[in-house]
Amino acid sequence: MIRLASIIETFGAEFLQQYGGKLPAGQQHALHAIKNCRSAMSPKMQAQCGGCEHQIYVPHSCGHRNCPNCQAHESQRWIERQVQKLVPGDYFMITFTLPAELRPLARANGRIMYDLIMQSAWDTVRTFSQNDKALQGDPGAVAVLHTHSRPLDFHPHTHLVMPAAALGNKRKLWRTKKAKYLFNHKALAIVFRAKILEGIKQAGLSLPERYPEKWVVDVKNVGTGEKALVYLGRYLYRGVIREKDIVACENGQVTFRYQNSKTKMIERKTVGGVAFLRLILQHVLPKSFRRARNFGFLHPNSKRLIHLVQVLLKLAPRPVALDARPALRCPCCGGEMKIVRTRIKPVFARHLVPESFGQRAVGPEMAV
Repeated sequence: MIRLASIIETFGAEFLQQYGGKLPAGQQHALHAIKNCRSAMSPKMQAQCGGCEHQIYVPHSCGHRNCPNCQAHESQRWIERQVQKLVPGDYFMITFTLPAELRPLARANGRIMYDLIMQSAWDTVRTFSQNDKALQGDPGAVAVLHTHSRPLDFHPHTHLVMPAAALGNKRKLWRTKKAKYLFNHKALAIVFRAKILEGIKQAGLSLPERYPEKWVVDVKNVGTGEKALVYLGRYLYRGVIREKDIVACENGQVTFRYQNSKTKMIERKTVGGVAFLRLILQHVLPKSFRRARNFGFLHPNSKRLIHLVQVLLKLAPRPVALDARPALRCPCCGGEMKIVRTRIKPVFARHLVPESFGQRAVGPEMAV
């Protein structure tokens, strides 16, 4: 496995020479954080064994949401929270995609456009739910923004996972819908397009001279919704590529693999080292931007309502089988160690854990 940090070490200086003057602060921070993640330059944690009281110093992980080694535990916690809010009925994944002609606008105005995509997608499905004869009320949805395609090209889109259910507008009745398709995808695309274009004008941004009349919205039945949530949450906080998918770094080029979304075949893509870093960093979101949001009756403020629906409809969400949080083991006796001190500057560390031990025993979720 080739570490992303080693690629940054190899091509980082050349990358900064080409793009450093126009690189956003967020991308600069991501580059620095990933490069130094769990390295000799990282702050250290002091761990002590509960049995033999042996002490070691372990490097912190960077905790950056674009680092492929960090925040696996945060992703698991997010999945657990979403699964506990599942309600009876069929779930659908609705994907709203920004057309290629508007992507330069999104690249230059990320915070405005990303927020507009997510809000417009929610407003669209809420409008359809309120006007639907079977639902006639407000729906709930879990939305996750992605800015990349599988080959890592810039491709902003948002996924909404939502049940075919709603709370009635007047009497707050719980309504469900049985159908192969939740809403017509062509009609969704027309309304989504109108909302995006209106939002761009209200934000004072300039539209390109040409943009398509027909936009793309995909509607897919995902059963109980559990697998779709696990799919979206697995790498929610872990960047856009897994390090095990980086298969080669040689002769100034990087090769990575991905699954073609249409053919389902594994394909490979080779680009220059600097171009590869550019592919990765273009997907760093603006600071504090929330790429995962809950809307409607799935909002965090509606916990009591969701619990009431589950009780009345006799649904008990089962726990998801996820990887356990790894324990830090003592190199002397094998006992479990506890962190007793954090954020120690490297100069004060007297006994550094070997790199292989730190990678094997200390998970990214131990970042503080």
